[in-house]
Amino acid sequence: MQNKAFVAFVLALTTTSAAQTPRPPANASIAQVAWVAGAWSGGAGGATFEERWTPPAGGAMLAVSRTLKGDRMVAFEFLRIVERNGGLVYIAQPDGRPPTDFVLTEIAADSATFENPAHDFPKMIRYAKQPDGSLEARISDGGQRAQSFVFRRTP
Repeated sequence: MQNKAFVAFVLALTTTSAAQTPRPPANASIAQVAWVAGAWSGGAGGATFEERWTPPAGGAMLAVSRTLKGDRMVAFEFLRIVERNGGLVYIAQPDGRPPTDFVLTEIAADSATFENPAHDFPKMIRYAKQPDGSLEARISDGGQRAQSFVFRRTP
């Protein structure tokens, strides 16, 4: 996973059959995550990863992500955050695969946490705006296994 970057977090789309109790969804509107909008870039493990988020409109934000290794694209992803049932849902489609939903479970002025306890990995995706203006995306299994990606705004 270190060699892939942020978009690789959902490449394995099988689900587990273990019963887990999800946290209740949080109420929110798309305007509350407007701080994610823009072009972002970061690097880890010899890879460069990028996300480009549209501003909120029509109850949704759309994004495209790609991971580069040298001069080669090694992964891409289509992302959405949409208003649904009074809350938000983060929808990931790595490499054009079928969508996987993560429901918003926690929101603050500078962070949003989305969860899908039935998914193998990740089970949790958290975006957080940092004091220095960077954006941290953290994926985890809700326990010990986790990885963080730090993005900087790009012009």
